[in-house]
Amino acid sequence: MGNLRKKSITAFKFVFSTVLVYLVFTKVDIQQVWEIIKTVDFLLLIVSLILFVASKLFAAFRLNLYFHELSIPISHKSNLELYLLGMFYNLFLPGGIGGDAYKGYVIKKTFDVKTKSVVSVLLLDRLSGLCFICVYVCLIFLFLEHPLLKGYQMLSLPVLALGLLAFWFINKKYFPSVFRVYWKSLGYSALVQLMQLISVWLLILAMGVESNILSYLFVFLVSSIVAVLPLTIGGIGSREVTFYYFSLWLGLDQDISITLSMMFFLISAFTSLWGIIYHFKKPILKND
Repeated sequence: MGNLRKKSITAFKFVFSTVLVYLVFTKVDIQQVWEIIKTVDFLLLIVSLILFVASKLFAAFRLNLYFHELSIPISHKSNLELYLLGMFYNLFLPGGIGGDAYKGYVIKKTFDVKTKSVVSVLLLDRLSGLCFICVYVCLIFLFLEHPLLKGYQMLSLPVLALGLLAFWFINKKYFPSVFRVYWKSLGYSALVQLMQLISVWLLILAMGVESNILSYLFVFLVSSIVAVLPLTIGGIGSREVTFYYFSLWLGLDQDISITLSMMFFLISAFTSLWGIIYHFKKPILKND
């Protein structure tokens, strides 16, 4: 029964992703999207990829920081292998075991730790990343120039302050076992999201875009929040729909927006695909 439920959810996500992608690509000029891709600056594309990979490296360090607070002495190398395998499962095997679930299973099986503790830090790791996406959304919102936003930008400051205060409270109250590394983990989160933001900025430059760069970055961050919702496979479709409709709202070029979304997904998919190595050769978790 449980297996049937998983298959049904996966089928729904696949259909929903397909419908969203179809709707978006019926509204943009596919030929123009292809022309943009053909003229992309290859060097900037490579640097963007390197920054994205580096962001995932620091994200893995953040997770291992939490693990060590739970007295899980996993080495950085083993954790990186497990993290990359989790990325592969999250993106390419959505109908099977999820990346986070698999990481939790392996950690619980290898080390003497409570299931609740492992699940809590995996959840906190996700929340920490989401927190700083929201931080950068608020900061960029301050500087967006659009008639509909005039007079509302300053509202992002109290929202930002309240959000950070709420996240501090959540950490202290619900995750006391790892609260000691709160500030260090927050620093990792800021660095991870900043590196991804710069990676996207380089993609924008690689496409030859010279105007409305902050607006494109803002839409990217919003799409990253939407992509977290478990409604589609790997965020496919939901990210593109967000890019399309927000680009309409902000007066951006829809073809450029969709191309940017596609290129970021391809970078993410290319990086995650390397996790297939550890699908066939499961990582052996070693201590520091």
